[in-house]
Amino acid sequence: MGTAWFSRRAVLLHLTTLVVVPGCLALGWWQLHRALSGNTLSWAYTVEWPFFAAYGVYMWWRIIHEQPTKLSQASSGTVADRSLTDGPDRHEQDEEEDEELAAYNRYLAQLNAADEQKLR
Repeated sequence: MGTAWFSRRAVLLHLTTLVVVPGCLALGWWQLHRALSGNTLSWAYTVEWPFFAAYGVYMWWRIIHEQPTKLSQASSGTVADRSLTDGPDRHEQDEEEDEELAAYNRYLAQLNAADEQKLR
């Protein structure tokens, strides 16, 4: 089981699940009684509320069992980290992109200047 089940985050998640799931089931029960008394729209809600409860249990299970190392490794891929792992060709690629960008910016400046002259 481990300490992950008893962390502050996990305890709050357990408490939330213990409130939300029975609440959804109670709302489903209430909608069932409304549907049986003639409210036809309530049949859809009779199915929806237990589905929400089941989805809540599924998400609780997934969040409790997620691996925090996977999340921290995926989110730590900063620009500096990528430049170290991309190898020596990365610097040359950046220079080529900078030259292309500069050429494109010169082209846009020419178009802007031509538009300004047309407006005069």
